[in-house]
Amino acid sequence: MRYLYASLGLLCVGLALLGIALPLLPTVPFLLLASFFFAKSSERMHNWLISHAIFGPMILDWREHGAIRPAAKKAATASVAAVFMISFLFGAPSHVLVIQLVVLGGVMVFIWTRPNG
Repeated sequence: MRYLYASLGLLCVGLALLGIALPLLPTVPFLLLASFFFAKSSERMHNWLISHAIFGPMILDWREHGAIRPAAKKAATASVAAVFMISFLFGAPSHVLVIQLVVLGGVMVFIWTRPNG
């Protein structure tokens, strides 16, 4: 089971790295998942992730305070707006747009009501 968790942790770190470059792919949720999987599989990889100069503070902000940094909130907002605009521009049916508006609006309310990291 440890190998499965370690593999999933590495996959999540890889997806988080892609999320840095791709605006529509979230970074922090994948880092949180990676932290969880590494905590279950490898103390060394978990400690590496937590002490990482870029990734560590995001994970610790969430773990200790349930906080999201303002820059991450702005990036999430831009990504959500981009997804909605792409759907609109490509002519998604109105019911799909309404569902997206409700779900993405809920996500934005959740993100912006978290404390700042």
